[in-house]
Amino acid sequence: MTDIIVVGGGPAGMTAALYARRNNKTVLVLEKNGFGGQITYSPKVENIPGNLQISGNEFAEKFLDQVLAQGAEIDFAAVTGLTKTAEGFTVHTDSGDYESRAVILATGVKHRMLGLEGENELVGRGISFCAVCDGEFYRDRTVVVAGGGNSALQEAILLTENCKEVVMVQDLDFFTGEKKSQETLFSRPNVRAITGTTLKALRVEDGKLTGVVTEKTATGERSTIPCDGLFVAIGLIPENGAFADLAALNDYGYFDSGEDCLTQTEGLFVAGDCRSKSLRQVVTAAADGAMAAVAACRYLE
Repeated sequence: MTDIIVVGGGPAGMTAALYARRNNKTVLVLEKNGFGGQITYSPKVENIPGNLQISGNEFAEKFLDQVLAQGAEIDFAAVTGLTKTAEGFTVHTDSGDYESRAVILATGVKHRMLGLEGENELVGRGISFCAVCDGEFYRDRTVVVAGGGNSALQEAILLTENCKEVVMVQDLDFFTGEKKSQETLFSRPNVRAITGTTLKALRVEDGKLTGVVTEKTATGERSTIPCDGLFVAIGLIPENGAFADLAALNDYGYFDSGEDCLTQTEGLFVAGDCRSKSLRQVVTAAADGAMAAVAACRYLE
C-alpha cells in the first residue's frame, strides 16, 4: 500500500509529491493526460520565481524530472472515484484500483473553449487564457477578449496596460461582471465593447491567428475583427463531481476547502486550481501542494 496517492500531475500535484517524498513517504502520482497542467499551454512564462523566462513544457519537464529524482512513482490513469476504507482509500481508475493511506486531489481545471474549428491548435500560438502569463507578448498589438463576466473584465483590464487595443466580445446584450470593473475597463481609451455577438470562426495565416469572425445574434450579420491574439475567458470547468461524497463542493463545483487544504474526510486533502480560491497561478498551486503534502504527512504520523 502506498502512503500517499496524488491525483493530478500539475504544479500542485507535483509539489505535493515532492514534499511528501522529502518527508520519506511513498508516493504515487496518477495523471490522465500529461504532466504540467495548464502551464504547458504557455510557450513563454516569465512570472515563475527563479526563472527569467521558460516555456511551459520545459518547466513541466524539469518539474517531473525533479519529482522522479526524489523517488516518486508515476502512472497514467484516469481516476474515476474514491472509496474510504479502514486502512485508507481505494482509488478507482480506468485501468484498475490502487490502495493508499492518504490521498491528495490535485485535479486542476480545464478552460471552457469556444468550440471553433482549429481552436485547440492555436492555444499558445495566438489563443491564450491568462493575461498575467501572456499579456506582455501582445504589447502594442490588438487582442480580442471573449467573455463578459468578472474573469473576462479582469483579464481585459490587465491587457489594456500593454495592448494597443482590447476588443471585448460578449454574446449577451450586456456584461455580467461587477459594475466597478466595468467602469474601470470601459473608461480606458483603448477598449472597444461589442455585445450581442458570438465568435463564429478564426482567421489564420501561416499558422498564426490574424482575426476572428463574429456574428450579431439579432441579425445574423457577420464581420471580421483583425487581431493578433484572442483571450478566451468564458469560464473554467472543475472536474470534481466524482469525489463530492468525500470532499464538499461549492456552488461552482470547486472543492470547498480553505488554505489548509483539508476536507471533511480524514486522510483526504485537496490542492491547486481545483479548490475554491481567488488566484489560480503556478505559485499558488505549488503553495497548495506543499500545504496538502505536509498536512497529509502529519496525518499519517
